[in-house]
Amino acid sequence: MVETVRTLPALRAALAGFKRENRRVALVPTMGNLHDGHLGLVKMARRNADVCITSIFVNPTQFGPGEDFDSYPRTLKADVEALAGVGCDLVWQPAVKTMYALDESFMVRVPQNLAGQLCGRSRPGHFDGVASVVLRLFNQVQPELAVFGEKDFQQLLIIRRMVQDLSLPVEIVGATTARASDGLAMSSRNAYLTDAERRAAPRLYAELDSMAQALAAGGDFESLKEAAWSRLAAAGFRPDYLEWRNAFDLGEPADNLPGRLFAAAWLGRARLIDNVPVAVSG
Repeated sequence: MVETVRTLPALRAALAGFKRENRRVALVPTMGNLHDGHLGLVKMARRNADVCITSIFVNPTQFGPGEDFDSYPRTLKADVEALAGVGCDLVWQPAVKTMYALDESFMVRVPQNLAGQLCGRSRPGHFDGVASVVLRLFNQVQPELAVFGEKDFQQLLIIRRMVQDLSLPVEIVGATTARASDGLAMSSRNAYLTDAERRAAPRLYAELDSMAQALAAGGDFESLKEAAWSRLAAAGFRPDYLEWRNAFDLGEPADNLPGRLFAAAWLGRARLIDNVPVAVSG
């Protein structure tokens, strides 16, 4: 069983031992309820470092009013058992009071050109909460590198920009989106899907993949988007957004530049997100 620490003194004692041995430390931040995608991040961390620390913390500041903070699945025992099987060296499980010690705690404000669109437009303040907790984790663990999945591509970009802007000595490694055999992007919130919804859920990725191929061949984005939303609605999805963005800054529409398609849609209780690259010939 992998060791779990819950206090900063215990974490710092463990880290001191790793540092004395000049071991390169990697961090994989999670909110728990781990799936194979998370475990793939841990494996990648171990390939790039000597020690892997996985944090498990359901971060209240990235949930908005009416969202699923209270009901978010918490499966610590199963998570720790799974982490032990893929080479995680230490689990950091802080309390809320450890992460946010003051009633009015310092928070990171993410620039609106990054946080005010896509998922940030639908979830105001979400990325401020994400950046604030990740910065705290970096300060606590002081890793040489940290691994994040590309499913949350906007989050990955924001973390990279924060590291650059604040001159943090952390290498950010992105991992390709982990998918089930039918293409559905792995997510802890997939557990909210009913059996019928789970059968329909891969349609989101299928539509994005089809659109990416059509755009690469010169298709019109707006026409493709309208048709895709119509088919998804017929399959039971409630649209949030479907956009084509420059993958480097998420700023302007991609037009004739390489970029990514980003989508979010509700299917029952689950809000599914996904993204795929678009290769546009010059």
